[in-house]
Amino acid sequence: MKIKRLGTTDLFVSELGFGAFAIGGHRTGNSYGPTDDATSIAAVHTALDLGCTFFDTADVYGYGHSEEVLGRALREARRTNDVVIASKVGGNFSTGRTVLDFSREHIVTAIDGSLRRLGRDTLDLYQLHNPPVELIRSGEVFDALDEVKRSGKIRHYGVSIHTAEEGEACIEGQRAEALQLVYNLFGLLEPESSLAVIFDRAVQRGVGLIAREPLAAGFLSGRHDLDTQYGAGDNRGHWPMGRRRLFVALANALRRLERPSVSLSQAALRFVLDEPAISTTIVGIKTPEQARENFGATQVPSFQELEASTAA
Repeated sequence: MKIKRLGTTDLFVSELGFGAFAIGGHRTGNSYGPTDDATSIAAVHTALDLGCTFFDTADVYGYGHSEEVLGRALREARRTNDVVIASKVGGNFSTGRTVLDFSREHIVTAIDGSLRRLGRDTLDLYQLHNPPVELIRSGEVFDALDEVKRSGKIRHYGVSIHTAEEGEACIEGQRAEALQLVYNLFGLLEPESSLAVIFDRAVQRGVGLIAREPLAAGFLSGRHDLDTQYGAGDNRGHWPMGRRRLFVALANALRRLERPSVSLSQAALRFVLDEPAISTTIVGIKTPEQARENFGATQVPSFQELEASTAA
């Protein structure tokens, strides 16, 4: 497992990180289906054993449950303070439903809940959770993050984004130290949707890049088709059929990359790992088996070699 620097921060992270969205469980109706906390904790421990040092979560995942499970797993492994933990803010769930809230009041209080659940005094990276581009451009939200940083409760801050426009606004504003963005193999088949257009400028400005959804919500595992049934709380069960049909078709088009010793998941992860602009790639994990398969991607040939062998 390679260790890479996140932009120009003092954070050094494993090239593959643990995405903790799924271990938040399905209680809130926004998940990848049911989980078992003991299995989730075992998955975190397996990731640690395989060299993972970067864990990404959010307070809204399971309404705090993801942070709680991650915190418990790290305490049990006695690794609470020697890994890099990132969380996010912007989804206020205090009323039992999620509403966007990037107010100063929410930001300066939400961090306390995250730290308590994680069992930490300081969070390594605090990220705005998909804020609108107008908010990014105004800059005021970063004043609140600076306040939290001065308090010593966070070391660095960044932004989780959806679009290139949002990424450009963050880079132009020169305050975000890291950007988290969607990047996966589907970008080869749909280049107009890829966020790679902002990579060079981010690197030039010293902004660290964190890739998320490298398996496209699991569809690049090759284990989903149009007949797949999704459990309670799994948001993929509510996707429009057209979107599911597209994702299944794209994944099937990439099955040529599979080998007896390389799964489609590993080939998809290798594609992202080979992008030099990316500091770390967070992959969603629910079980120890998924951890072993996904982190095995660090040991497979380069994506260029995999592609070349398909033409042989």
